[in-house]
Amino acid sequence: MEKVQLHNTINDVSETHEVEPRQLLVHMLRDSLRLTGVHIGCDTSQCGACTVLLDQQTARSCTVLAVQTEGVSIHTIEGMEGDPTVTALKQAFNELHGLQCGFCTPGMLLAARSLLLRMRDPSEAEVREALHGNLCRCTGYQNIVDAVLLAAAMLRQGVAVGEPCHE
Repeated sequence: MEKVQLHNTINDVSETHEVEPRQLLVHMLRDSLRLTGVHIGCDTSQCGACTVLLDQQTARSCTVLAVQTEGVSIHTIEGMEGDPTVTALKQAFNELHGLQCGFCTPGMLLAARSLLLRMRDPSEAEVREALHGNLCRCTGYQNIVDAVLLAAAMLRQGVAVGEPCHE
């Protein structure tokens, strides 16, 4: 099958790739670019492990063709290093035990980041709605929801990263 040229920005780096027309974005990111924070959990868009940001909106990379991202800005968890929202989320997840095995965590963090950029003070119901497509097989969700709420409080209060915050 003839490959096509794809131009996009991945984790703030403009790149050109040759891809098969039917290659899924998740396989381009994981197999070609070795961005292994994008996990494959179900291949049906049900679990959220493959969540990435396409032009700052969450998307399931297991159901997006790579060629559909022509000209799009893509962010994976690897591209979020130093992002203040993700940094606050990571700290809150750590403080409140919002992760166990870590398989779902990259997708959860990106979905939560998307929510917190839209809403500075989400309710518990709004957090649950924002995360509803991200499955966790370990935690039972309450600690994840609590961690997102804590991160929101940290961001509103301007708490320095590394400083404990309990609202």
